[in-house]
Amino acid sequence: MHTFDLSLEHITKIEGNASLDVSVKDNKVTDVKFKTVEYKRFFTEAMKGKPIGAMPAHLARICGTCSNAHIMCSIEACENALLIEPSEQTKILRALTMHGLIIRDHALHLYLFSLPDIYNKDSFLDLDENNKEEHDLLHDGFDIKAAGNFLATLIAGRSVHATYPTIGGFLHFPDKEGIEEAIKKLKNVRQGVLRLIKIFYEAPFYFDRETNFMALVPEKNFGYLNGQILTSKGEKYGEDKFREHLERIVLPYSQASAYQYKGESYMVGALARINLAKNLLHSKTKKSIVDILKIFPSTNIFHNNLAQAIEILHSIDESIDLLEDNSFSPEPAIKKPFRETVGVGVIEAPRGTLYHKISIDNAGIVKEGEVIVPTGQNQVNIEQDIGRLVQNLLPDTPKDKIAFEIEKLIRAYDPCMSCAAHFLKVCWNEE
Repeated sequence: MHTFDLSLEHITKIEGNASLDVSVKDNKVTDVKFKTVEYKRFFTEAMKGKPIGAMPAHLARICGTCSNAHIMCSIEACENALLIEPSEQTKILRALTMHGLIIRDHALHLYLFSLPDIYNKDSFLDLDENNKEEHDLLHDGFDIKAAGNFLATLIAGRSVHATYPTIGGFLHFPDKEGIEEAIKKLKNVRQGVLRLIKIFYEAPFYFDRETNFMALVPEKNFGYLNGQILTSKGEKYGEDKFREHLERIVLPYSQASAYQYKGESYMVGALARINLAKNLLHSKTKKSIVDILKIFPSTNIFHNNLAQAIEILHSIDESIDLLEDNSFSPEPAIKKPFRETVGVGVIEAPRGTLYHKISIDNAGIVKEGEVIVPTGQNQVNIEQDIGRLVQNLLPDTPKDKIAFEIEKLIRAYDPCMSCAAHFLKVCWNEE
């Protein structure tokens, strides 16, 4: 197997559709193309001519699984354009909305997509109910995801395509009974999350990757909605300066835009966030996993899974505090007059930093917009890592083993294309 082409037409157990072409000649990887095959749906073009108030619901439809992240980012961009400062209650409700999303989305990825690799299973549902450890994992997975869904539904109306958040506030507010039930569910799954963290801490997978890490980091508490953009090089940028450090590059074989930072690849996501801000995690979270946190900052890409598990724990601990320490009462959404301007929103979606930019006229009609998603930012990193991985496996590794190791690495990045999964089809053309 000295010269061959490897094509993965459908990469399994990721969010959406992607394909991969790898070319090897004389035992050297000569080309890698990681292709997003269903991304370009012209959402930013469709923004034009619409009223600003329609933007959050419109842009939520970019993605089914992380739609609430797009809603939060779009609202922030619109509020910055209109000079709206949300109330303290609104800020708390938005933080809880993001915590619900993080818990649900990370649980989906870790249990259904990544955990089967550790247990040498094709599917999460292949875990054995009669095995105590696997039985607990099955129930943990569904219970943790359900707790995140319940929190998101209570606070935001739905766990996807939320209906309560709006520009300037919320349209509905949680009741006492719902809050008590949410606290109960979150407390009940905490031990299961600790089991999950231990599993990914002890997972036998390793791929070292020296790269730039980038994330939106708050000043005080670990979170997903505010702060400055920090890099592992020690640089800081204001949210509105994102275009000064992100360089868009065109990949003619992919429907998604890719990005570099100062001419180099970089990584966003849970690993970047924990690497850059582990000291800001909830005090109870840090106390529970003090020894595990010592491995960060980490350059092992598979620790992105561990970082996601840690974020679930943080979101549970902080959500319990926010729900126990606050009461919520109806308040009107803040409104401001329209003006011709530009607004930028930057948040941390489950898979990394998400950017929304909106330009409106003095009637509040959108003139143009821009959306930069996490997977597009990670694309160059993923391609380079696949090339290194395949090179390391040559020349003696069987074809099916190479394909599996590639998929496992891609899953560690938790890329999000849209919302579908397919069985793997591998085509080999050998010379």
